[in-house]
Amino acid sequence: MRSLLIVNTDLPKNKSCQTNLISFFDRVTNWIDTGNAMDVVDFSKAFDKVPHDLLANKLVKCGLDKTTVRWICNWLSERTQRVLTNASSSYWKEVTSGVPQGSVLDPVLFNIFINNLDEGLESTIIKFADDTKLGGIANTSEDRIRIQYDLNRLERWAETNKMKFNRDKCKRLHFGRKNGMQRYRMEDAWLDRSTCEKNLGVLVDNKLNMSQQCDVAAKKANGILACINSNLVSRSREVMLPLYSTLIRPHLEYCVQFWAPHLKGDVDKLECVQRRATKMIKGLENKPYEERLKELGMFSLQKRRLRGDMITVYKYVRGSHREEGASLFSAALETRTWNNGFKLQEGRFHLNIRKNFFTVRAVRQRNSLPWTVVEAPSLEAFKQRLDGHLSGVG
Repeated sequence: MRSLLIVNTDLPKNKSCQTNLISFFDRVTNWIDTGNAMDVVDFSKAFDKVPHDLLANKLVKCGLDKTTVRWICNWLSERTQRVLTNASSSYWKEVTSGVPQGSVLDPVLFNIFINNLDEGLESTIIKFADDTKLGGIANTSEDRIRIQYDLNRLERWAETNKMKFNRDKCKRLHFGRKNGMQRYRMEDAWLDRSTCEKNLGVLVDNKLNMSQQCDVAAKKANGILACINSNLVSRSREVMLPLYSTLIRPHLEYCVQFWAPHLKGDVDKLECVQRRATKMIKGLENKPYEERLKELGMFSLQKRRLRGDMITVYKYVRGSHREEGASLFSAALETRTWNNGFKLQEGRFHLNIRKNFFTVRAVRQRNSLPWTVVEAPSLEAFKQRLDGHLSGVG
């Protein structure tokens, strides 16, 4: 496989932003670890419109009955919009393309429309949310020409489907130490180079360093915590814990199995948020962090990430993500050991970006678990046994 087209959608069952990030970057880190250069063109939100007439035809081809197609067309039709600037406004104009943002149907209809985006490409398709990435190995001139040919094919697809790429939102990223920094064209113009782009809400730079993502996550979480600190009267644990777990911690753990920090400064930066939050709780202000966690029945964020790693591996190996897991994990040659049940094959690596990536680091962690945890019959049983094990680990 020389090139990879990522068409992000929400359609596949049991798919999530995290599973798709792991799937894509498992290949990226593996390619780079083996000495390859890689170029990626990011089309994040680069499609400007979805023509309603063509969408209706594609819905019919998908096998939807006429009544359903007519209902969807009625839902899309007779919508108008205008532009407001200060005290002035434009005339109302009928909307003949696009789908309403924020609706449940929005991603479904968009994904149906771009379902045939891969036709004629020399690329592998993986589908997940609302942006597209075209990437491939770029060691030789032939590799880079192949990527450019695929870009040309995407342009022809857009023209055929009455769509237009917003070229200003199309960026090229270069990965690998020996990358030739090839320039690529779309619509007779050179694409701008970028060193860092958001991937399904996670900042990833061309060195696959997650420090910028840690900075963003900590800044958002600290901002909310400061707002709570300034405006909340009650500091009881009954009030503070639900606020922390629903408003603050999600920023620190969104897709974190993909971007989990390994540098001490980044680890401390995230942990500091939880330290501050637990210190605000009435009656715990003067107690050490570890004692606060024990009284609250909480794990440190670092231990929560370890827990999340193990739960995610379980889903890949024995749970809802087994289809994807088959390409990410394999059983070790010794197959079974007396104290650990079935072990997973530990991947080889040369670079830290591969060593610290989820599919490599999590195998080492998982293989160290006792067999009573590993061979839990269900996900819920696994979580209970894992929590018991982690509670006894310092």
